[in-house]
Amino acid sequence: MTKAAIISMTQTLALELGGAGVRVNAIAPGIVETKFASTLVNNAEIMKRFNDRAPLGRHGQPDEVAPLCVYLGSDESSFLTGQTIAIDGGWSST
Repeated sequence: MTKAAIISMTQTLALELGGAGVRVNAIAPGIVETKFASTLVNNAEIMKRFNDRAPLGRHGQPDEVAPLCVYLGSDESSFLTGQTIAIDGGWSST
């Protein structure tokens, strides 16, 4: 439910703020090895279920997500707004 709310908010804010030149996008990461996700990453049962379903068969690393953040914050993404980009090893496509 919260993901649906984030997607909806992203699209709504993009529509409302686009005329002012403000771009609004969201990143939907899968499990990424961070301190915040350490409880998941360090749980072998959870990681097996995740890895068995994920097409790439593994969780992500922060340095795999960071370039997307930099891109969205740069002028290179000047024609991109209202999007939620999944960076999850293919999890959302299964």
